Amino acid sequence: MKPKILCVDDEENILKQMRWALEADYDVFTTSVEGEAMSIFEKEKPPVVTLDLSLNPHNSADLGGMRLLEQILFQDPSTRAIVVTGNNDDKNALRAVRLGAFDYYAKPVRLDEMKVMIQRAVNIHQLQQRVNRDEQAIANGFHGMVGMSKVMKDIFRFIERVAVSDISVLICGESGTGKEVVAQAIHLQSQRNKNPFVVVNCGAIPENLLESELFGHEKGAFTGAHVQKRGKFELAHTGTLFLDEIGELAPPLQVKLLRFLQDRKIERVGGTLPMEVDVRIIAATNRDLKKDMENHVFREDLYYRLKVVPLDMPPLRDRKDDIIPLAKHFLIRFCKEHRKAPMTLSTEAEGALLMHPWPGNVRELENLISRSVVLSSRTVLKPSDLGFALDQIPTDVNLKFAKKAIEMDFVKKALSRNYGVVSRAARELGISRVNLYELIEKYNLRLQEFKLLKTREKPQIKTREVS
Repeated sequence: MKPKILCVDDEENILKQMRWALEADYDVFTTSVEGEAMSIFEKEKPPVVTLDLSLNPHNSADLGGMRLLEQILFQDPSTRAIVVTGNNDDKNALRAVRLGAFDYYAKPVRLDEMKVMIQRAVNIHQLQQRVNRDEQAIANGFHGMVGMSKVMKDIFRFIERVAVSDISVLICGESGTGKEVVAQAIHLQSQRNKNPFVVVNCGAIPENLLESELFGHEKGAFTGAHVQKRGKFELAHTGTLFLDEIGELAPPLQVKLLRFLQDRKIERVGGTLPMEVDVRIIAATNRDLKKDMENHVFREDLYYRLKVVPLDMPPLRDRKDDIIPLAKHFLIRFCKEHRKAPMTLSTEAEGALLMHPWPGNVRELENLISRSVVLSSRTVLKPSDLGFALDQIPTDVNLKFAKKAIEMDFVKKALSRNYGVVSRAARELGISRVNLYELIEKYNLRLQEFKLLKTREKPQIKTREVS
């Protein structure tokens, strides 16, 4: 499918030339009327628009194109608008750029140069769309999970496979690796997703209360049992019961859980009649259950009943490819929650995050980003905003990111010296125009900002070289 281009100009001859030059590669829409242009834009939503700032041939002071530019960018700020001006009309070109125009061009129009400018605008728009999709994917994640690493992609596939059945899953991993998030993702991907997802932390409830919490109790079963109470098993009926820190479960409760896994029935404390409940069990632990079995702390038969399908969650230090996507995910989330302006990470901050050992895993990273969003007044976070001192950032990471910074600095200075003329800047840098355009896109540089340097230094410009 061809990209769409809207060309707006008061000279019919120019529109014919544009249509002839572009229609092989683009779906071209042309008009000389301001109102019609807006109607076409609203209907077709072209990513790139070229427009003459003066659309009235009888009154060049009537900047209908400027009004149109404002309307287009108001409707869709992502539109790449290339404005066409008369000679020596740098003042209006500057005004258009400040409004958000992508670039500008002075008449008479050279079609070969205009085609290059349009192609670059299309490429950058497509690149931005991909970035936006990636950021949205980061923000949404996989049922709340974020991961770009191979190991996490394998876990996502694992979740999709096991979710279709009611088989028991045992999730093992260090504290803070996201075991509960995985359990919830399995539930959400399963046929039980519209039914309850009930969480019980077996290590957080006193042993003498846990039995009643899990299985419920009858009225009068013990002192204080004034009413009948439904336990977590009953509350999770037709859904999923997530037993976190299963290794903390006392031996008597291990027996009752084993009995449920065998016959799918429970008995309330103080009850005499078994009740059938339809519950899928997902358990998690940060303990070495094999060692607990050897020490007779955890029942072997229960272990194998739970570990029908095992899953080992890797620590964050072993999935470095996920650190920055996770950090960006948390930034997006917490900026929204705390009503703060969008924040990004500096290259130095990214380096510090990558080299931190993360003993607290994803939970530690989440808490760090949350704290930084609340406390920092900057929109670009530095290592100090994250709580890292400069001497905590390893030299090898600094060197890697320093190389990028030096490269970007060279490109910016060359473009500044040559007022945004890509051909000249490329020759100075000793690279091709194509390579320079790739670097411009890589570092998200705006050529018009460098071109405007010439306007500020030399108000009266007779000629200009277009890159």
